Amino acid sequence: MMVQLAGQSLVLEAIEAVSRNGQQVGLTDDAVSRMSASRQAVEKIVSDRVPVYGISTGFGRLCDVSIPLPQLEQLQLNLVRSHCCGLGEPLSEPETRAMMLLRANVLALGYSGARPAVAQALCDLLNHRITPHVPSKGSVGASGDLAPLAHVAQCLIGEGWCRHEGVRKPAAEALSAAGLSPLKLGPKEGLSLINGTQALTAVGALMTLRAERLVRLADAVGAMTVEALAGVHAAFDSRIHSARPHPGQGESAAQLRAMLEESEIMPWRTERNSRVQDAYSLRCMPQVHGAVRGVINHVRSIVEIETGSATDNPLVFDDGTVVSGGNFHGAPLAMAYDYAAIALTDLVGISERRVERMINPDLSEGLPPFLSPEAGLGSGFMIAHVTVVALLNEMKVLSSPASIDNLPTSAGTEDHVSMGMTAALKLRTIVENAERCLAIELIAAAEGLEYRMPLQPGTGVLAMYRKLREMVPPLMADRALSEDIERVASEIAAGSFTDSIPVVVPGDGIDRRRGDGDRREKSLV
Repeated sequence: MMVQLAGQSLVLEAIEAVSRNGQQVGLTDDAVSRMSASRQAVEKIVSDRVPVYGISTGFGRLCDVSIPLPQLEQLQLNLVRSHCCGLGEPLSEPETRAMMLLRANVLALGYSGARPAVAQALCDLLNHRITPHVPSKGSVGASGDLAPLAHVAQCLIGEGWCRHEGVRKPAAEALSAAGLSPLKLGPKEGLSLINGTQALTAVGALMTLRAERLVRLADAVGAMTVEALAGVHAAFDSRIHSARPHPGQGESAAQLRAMLEESEIMPWRTERNSRVQDAYSLRCMPQVHGAVRGVINHVRSIVEIETGSATDNPLVFDDGTVVSGGNFHGAPLAMAYDYAAIALTDLVGISERRVERMINPDLSEGLPPFLSPEAGLGSGFMIAHVTVVALLNEMKVLSSPASIDNLPTSAGTEDHVSMGMTAALKLRTIVENAERCLAIELIAAAEGLEYRMPLQPGTGVLAMYRKLREMVPPLMADRALSEDIERVASEIAAGSFTDSIPVVVPGDGIDRRRGDGDRREKSLV
């Protein structure tokens, strides 16, 4: 099914479908009509010789410089070329495709004054899998993502580099191979392509979706750790969480209950141990994980509003007026990404404490030191935990907010910027580290369950254990764990564990499930 763009808010799943899965895109008839109408307003300004920013004037500090009519097209071409100053590693193909999708959708709102052909050109790149080379560094998030978007526009006009059919090639060559012609920019159209927040929105949107999966997985993995440590389930009692009704807390508690249902380990522990409560890293999972859920839900709402927002300058309105403003400023997103970075760092912080409890013989409730089958001769998960600590340290450094920094640009005209792209890129690293850290906890918790056999864990934990064992065998003796961890982290990023997690609706007294978690067997495999 084709995604029809009309300037609407796009849910994160739709962005992923286009950016990762190659779903086709097009423009609605209403969008074409709106763009055509706003284009007429721009053409009238040009014909009437009215001085309007970005249409008949220079840019930034040069906004008072009037440009002669014969040079207006050259003005737009110069704008794109001069702003191609990005540096460093390129954005990934999904990130770049998400950026193109979002920019086409913003143009479809009809506030940009660009012809429908400009938005269609972006759709053509997406549909022919032509991905511009977009360096990741060089945007301060106001006036939007100028450098990254300029590199996309550069490809549209047949300049610069791209990837097409898996090969890096000149943009002109890729366009020709796809039967497309370079776009010829009219007045304001270069500005309409580069003035907006779509690079930082694209990176953050994909990371927010992965962060949502991480939070849900953290509940599931934490439940497995509870079982590996023969932990107490009472802390997840629904009555506790009804007494403090934060939505995320209730959702995490319900997820934990569903994962632990029908556990044989809990009754066995109760018979042998009078301990009534666990350390905070187990007992307070609903409170901590739930708080992170709330943060990520908030970030999703900010991102999805931005996907359907007009973020360039100036804006062309229905009555033909053109108004300059500051919708390109990335502050809402920059602050949201910094918030997400802090929350995810705390999520990994509590996960690291659980890994420590599983490998530390003074805390692990009878598990072998470092989960090694031959402790002393073997080191087991000793250095896997060290890796978690190293990744967590990096996350703590990166969780310092980017949005509180500021350096003025453009000769003081752009004197307060958002640093939103920095916030998005460091959020990406934080998400990647978190996926690896939760992969380590998942592998370690599965190992801990081996030592609880023949007792069965909860039904949800059992399903998760089986999914994990399809990719990682038990630790029979020391082996290199790097490939196992990276394999599991990649599956976490792709959402492959989602189907192994029970679906719950907290608060209605019923846990709704999918999958085969209710089927019990004599062994874990």
